[in-house]
Amino acid sequence: MLLTENLETPCIIADYAKVKTNIKNMQEICFKYNCNLRPHIKTHKSVEIARLQIEAGAVGITCAKISEAEVMADGGISDIFIAYPLVGLAKIERAVKLARSVKRLILAADSLYCAKALSDEAVKNNLTLEVRLEIDTGAKRTGANMDDVVSLGTAVSKLPGLNLSGLYTFKGMVYEGKPTTDFNEAAKEEAELLNETAKKLSAENIQIKDISAGSTPTGPACAATGLVNEIRPGTYVFYDQSCLAQGACKESDIAAKIIATVVSVADQYAVIDGGSKTFPMDTALNRPPYQFHSYAYIKGRGDLILDRLNEEHGMVRTADGSHTDLKIGELLELTPTHICPAINLQNHIFLNENGILRKLNIDARGMVV
Repeated sequence: MLLTENLETPCIIADYAKVKTNIKNMQEICFKYNCNLRPHIKTHKSVEIARLQIEAGAVGITCAKISEAEVMADGGISDIFIAYPLVGLAKIERAVKLARSVKRLILAADSLYCAKALSDEAVKNNLTLEVRLEIDTGAKRTGANMDDVVSLGTAVSKLPGLNLSGLYTFKGMVYEGKPTTDFNEAAKEEAELLNETAKKLSAENIQIKDISAGSTPTGPACAATGLVNEIRPGTYVFYDQSCLAQGACKESDIAAKIIATVVSVADQYAVIDGGSKTFPMDTALNRPPYQFHSYAYIKGRGDLILDRLNEEHGMVRTADGSHTDLKIGELLELTPTHICPAINLQNHIFLNENGILRKLNIDARGMVV
């Protein structure tokens, strides 16, 4: 499909050349610091793009859910880390089956409960499962408390059927327990906390092979410390408004945009054909440290704000309440604050290759189990 042809909206268009450049640049950073890259596929959920990352030099991929991992394995990806605690026998049984079909499967645990369940199923199936411990370094979501990691690691290392091989964390833009805008200080703290924990485990004769850290904003700086040997950025493939605000990219690096059509115009606002089923609302507006005022930013129209969404309606207004000057039928190009859930809302996106649009299926779309 030519870019000039009739385009059904709302849709996402990604500049394929930028995607490949972003993949290349992150990989070169990892090569420079002798750090493994294991990108998180939550952003693109595409087997094709995962293959591009592997071909560029990534050691494997990271997934959040067993269903995502199964899709990637069916697509030929053979080295997978599921960076999420598996709770429930059905999911663990699926993980055991997957472990038999790929070259390397790494699972996660942040409690003895999780590890014991993995151990029981591994023993039952005469199998050894590779496990990493997740620790909480400030994000306050999954992850064992730092003070409990040595005792947890000691207990897990004694469980049959498990190979405790690594530590990992997700901290993001947090420093000393509070949000920060300095990705260098956030990354340095993240790497130091992981490295110190690995040393404590080593003192108890528990040898940790892999120390895995890093999001898109903190990943390169984590790698540069030399204290971790793997980073797991995801958003860098496309980048978004959050990455731009965090200083993780330039505006010219942003590869994916949402295209929407103006379908109605009123005195003080206009309506586009994308609502909450197109634009993610997980970024809180008008809150520190970044004070995002819109769920997406409209190219060439810094005066416009998208801060009110129904399921299929997006209301665009100006900050001062004046007329938007938008016309019915006008196409708008928008950069969302968070691209990852935006991709998951689409069955496919379009790749722009030299002005030609190619449909790319979102293979792991909706894989939330």
